[in-house]
Amino acid sequence: MDKKTLSLLKGYLEKADQKLHAAEVLLKDGSYEDAVSRAYYATFHAAQAVLLTEGLTADTHHGLVNLFGLHFVRTGRFDKRFGKFLANLKDDRESGDYEIYSAIDEETARLAVEESREFLGEVRRHLQKTIGKEIE
Repeated sequence: MDKKTLSLLKGYLEKADQKLHAAEVLLKDGSYEDAVSRAYYATFHAAQAVLLTEGLTADTHHGLVNLFGLHFVRTGRFDKRFGKFLANLKDDRESGDYEIYSAIDEETARLAVEESREFLGEVRRHLQKTIGKEIE
């Protein structure tokens, strides 16, 4: 893997870690809609890193979900639940960000943070397995 791609991968993962940390802080503060939004963006950046390993980039959030599903879930490289995590987090983020009266509550936010954390862990395992220690 070339240095530029490796640098981008590391950047996506750092950004994902930052967003997950923000989601955890917002959850503790009771800012549930914002916690869901940050949890989604943590997952979004991690998914972008995985797509990059195949030379893919997504121009839209919907495109990201579709590309991840086609290239990583349908091929069996990621369990189906990770595709569902990404899609559900996207939908919940949109609800919390755009709806005046959203159904985002503490339970929804807590689940979003947990799913995001699990997604990031799986992405790291996948990258470790496919490109090795150089991503650490």
